[in-house]
Amino acid sequence: MSFERVQAYLAAQGYGERAMAFDVSSATVPLAALAVGVEEARIAKTLSFRAADGGAQLVVCAGDARIDNPKYKARFGTKARMLTADEAQAETGHAVGGVCPFLVKEGVRIYLDEAMKRFDYIYPACGSANSAVKLTPDELQRLSGGQWVDVCKLPE
Repeated sequence: MSFERVQAYLAAQGYGERAMAFDVSSATVPLAALAVGVEEARIAKTLSFRAADGGAQLVVCAGDARIDNPKYKARFGTKARMLTADEAQAETGHAVGGVCPFLVKEGVRIYLDEAMKRFDYIYPACGSANSAVKLTPDELQRLSGGQWVDVCKLPE
């Protein structure tokens, strides 16, 4: 999936002007924070997992959050197993570094971790390893169709 396709989707929803493409990589949380010019915690990283039924699911979480394995297992009924890079691209439609919760392949479930609600704006990728979009948590939920969950822990 390309930045252009995600940007067109965002534009159709009235958010196209917030999509950003960079001349540098934003494929990791630290790189994205530098490219956007915000603290790492505000980067909304999208992680790809194998669901209990064998399908793919995405968990979008704050850049400073980590998956809490007991919470994950309690919520989803399975151990947190990330997809490989090849699986992520094949099953979500996005390459690692640009995985985002927009325009994913049919059947991919999207979950948004509650820890992102502490920010006024967060910055998920836009379908490429050099992009981001500025959204409120509520806008992210509306545009992605994701469901709010509590499966992460924050640094102490």
